[in-house]
Amino acid sequence: MRGSNEPGAGLAALGMACERGGKPLFVGIDVRAAPGVAVILTGRNGSGKSTLLRALAGLNEPIAGVVSWNGDPVKLGSSAWRETLAYAGHKSGHKDDLSVAENLELACALDGSDADASGCIEALERVGLRRRRALQVKRLSQGQKQRLTLARLCLSRRPLWLLDEPSAALDTDARVLLAAILQEHLERGGVAMVATHDAIDLDGRQTAQLRLN
Repeated sequence: MRGSNEPGAGLAALGMACERGGKPLFVGIDVRAAPGVAVILTGRNGSGKSTLLRALAGLNEPIAGVVSWNGDPVKLGSSAWRETLAYAGHKSGHKDDLSVAENLELACALDGSDADASGCIEALERVGLRRRRALQVKRLSQGQKQRLTLARLCLSRRPLWLLDEPSAALDTDARVLLAAILQEHLERGGVAMVATHDAIDLDGRQTAQLRLN
């Protein structure tokens, strides 16, 4: 699916403004993404990329802005809105003392995914972690922890993904896998907003660019 012709379909976040330490980071930012589109968010360190994603996820409160989803107004931070999105930030959110498999099963339960144990194993196989499924997450490398986040995305059917530097610590093969997982999400009609310093090899017709200065 390349997108929808329905007016207002997808994400619209208009006039977004956020601050840090009482000083504006950015003002008047507009984000629009129809179903099947990924917004690639770039900018220098400290420009507010993570802050914007966290605001859209309902984790930070913006000082201005109106958000809608499929034409309906959104209350940021509400349970209904959080059930619409999958957020992956700098901190993975994995539980260090649980195993790889237990972490993925827990993430699926929290996301409301209908993936069963066999589905989780298939996702771990895809990201190269099946043989490590019984290991505690604290024994994984940073790149392997990021692969576990990819496994969660493999199983997520939430329509909006907000991803903060998802390619960080990934090797070349895992970055190719990230692009494939994102591509599948977009082809299902999903929307993504991805903050990154790295190029992600997606179909150009499915991406929009937004740079924060």
